[in-house]
Amino acid sequence: VQLQASGGGLVQAGGSLRLSCVASGRPFSSLIMGWFRQAPGKQREFVAGINWSGGSTNYADSVKGRFTISRDNAKNTVYLQMNSLKPEDTAVYYCAASDTYFSGTYEYSSARNYDSWGQGTLVTVSS
Repeated sequence: VQLQASGGGLVQAGGSLRLSCVASGRPFSSLIMGWFRQAPGKQREFVAGINWSGGSTNYADSVKGRFTISRDNAKNTVYLQMNSLKPEDTAVYYCAASDTYFSGTYEYSSARNYDSWGQGTLVTVSS
């Protein structure tokens, strides 16, 4: 699966951004999709995940209530709507895909469960 993420940029604290990730190479509706991020000097961490239908979503505690993951299977695209952004949300955001079934927050949050990764898009939140 090839993944192309976009939508990053510079935003002030309290602002919003929407990231997009377009997938190709596999039937999109069969993929579990996730967003991860990596801040400078830190390890990559899970942000959000969504199942093939969009009927099940999972979030890291740090973004619950502020971020929303969604998908449009007709457009082969997964989105991450980020509201009430904080400086600590500054990171490179990566979309990831898996064609293997799994469920539960722990599995969604495990990077090893995803076999395809996009190139990342930088989000910078100024204070």
